[in-house]
Amino acid sequence: MKDYPPRLIGLAVALAALAGFVDAIAFTRLGGYFVSFMSGNSTRLGVGIGLADGTAALAAGLILAFVAGVMVATIVARRFAERRKVAVLSAVTATLTLAAALWMVLPGPLPLLLVAAAMGMENGVFARDGEVAIGVSYMTGSLVRMAQRLAGTLMGDPDRWAFVPHLALWLGFAVGVVLGAKVGLAAADAALWIAAIAAGGLTLVAAGLTRGRGPSAA
Repeated sequence: MKDYPPRLIGLAVALAALAGFVDAIAFTRLGGYFVSFMSGNSTRLGVGIGLADGTAALAAGLILAFVAGVMVATIVARRFAERRKVAVLSAVTATLTLAAALWMVLPGPLPLLLVAAAMGMENGVFARDGEVAIGVSYMTGSLVRMAQRLAGTLMGDPDRWAFVPHLALWLGFAVGVVLGAKVGLAAADAALWIAAIAAGGLTLVAAGLTRGRGPSAA
């Protein structure tokens, strides 16, 4: 994250909040499954297979949807390299909008498979040389890097605040989870529309932040 300017780190934190928001909605609606946290779904998959209790299929579906989303984001980013952040976020917004519309007529796992795909796409917003530079939907890596940078601070490393962006990313996700739990309860079936609108707003923000700044910022 140290290679990104503060304005883009702010965008990453906002995207992490969006991931936490929809993850909380999915967790409450699917009884403990996730749309952005595939380590948790992998555990559910393994437990479901081990216990043969019929729970593995949904976990596998969510994982496959997430992987498909990552693939779509990679293709979109390559196709629209000059404006890849906006292009990928546009795909995220379109997928969340489709999920919200589908939820109105067919609530349940199917729309949330689309949300999982959108979260996979989200991780393609910050990519360099075909690799994810900032993972905005899974926080274990951020916590590890935060702890490493914090240890460096305690040992006298010159960049004493290097841990802050990673902490901010985790805090953004955590705040999003809290909001998702509250909004999901209050707004019920409209909650995914709120996520889609937020994604659209962040797409516009990304367009403003990267306008005229060349491929490296796009």
